[in-house]
Amino acid sequence: MLTDKPTALDLPMVDPLPDETQRYFDICQEKLGMVPNVLLAYAFDIDKLNAFTAFYNDVMLAPSGLSKLEREMIAVAVSSANKCYYCLTAHGAAVRELSGDPALGEMLVMNWRVAPLDARRKAMLHFAEMMTLASAQIDEKDRDALRQVGFSDRDIWDIAAVAGLYNMTNRIASATDMRPNDAYHAQAR
Repeated sequence: MLTDKPTALDLPMVDPLPDETQRYFDICQEKLGMVPNVLLAYAFDIDKLNAFTAFYNDVMLAPSGLSKLEREMIAVAVSSANKCYYCLTAHGAAVRELSGDPALGEMLVMNWRVAPLDARRKAMLHFAEMMTLASAQIDEKDRDALRQVGFSDRDIWDIAAVAGLYNMTNRIASATDMRPNDAYHAQAR
């Protein structure tokens, strides 16, 4: 088990960090009370860190027909299917915080189907899980199921982008034994 490294790999952070990166980490520390280990893990290569954070910020924080909570719910459903310890811990905490419902966060981590969700969110998570487990089988009827519960084609793109991001990050996190910050475990309980 790791103690002082964000992953099992020996990839030290750039030292010193570029000023812009240090400012970003300082903002994380101020807002979150920590620098997420995923950022520390990428900090061995500033170009990779910048590419990751740019895509994350676009997919998870930019204007969308999906709420921040819904995007976090997708992250958890995908991470549950992939059994990604890092993302289940970090994004499970985000769902607990954004929803104000610790039980919802736990249900989504274990099995989103047991959560009391409306038809819209059930369809969204079903699609994200299908993307994770059998993306080549998605066809027009699956997209139509999302449209029938009120998602626009742009929303469908965003659901796919969030699910795609977490399918990628889950695999990197699992392959490198990325560990979540301890602080996530106690958040919003």
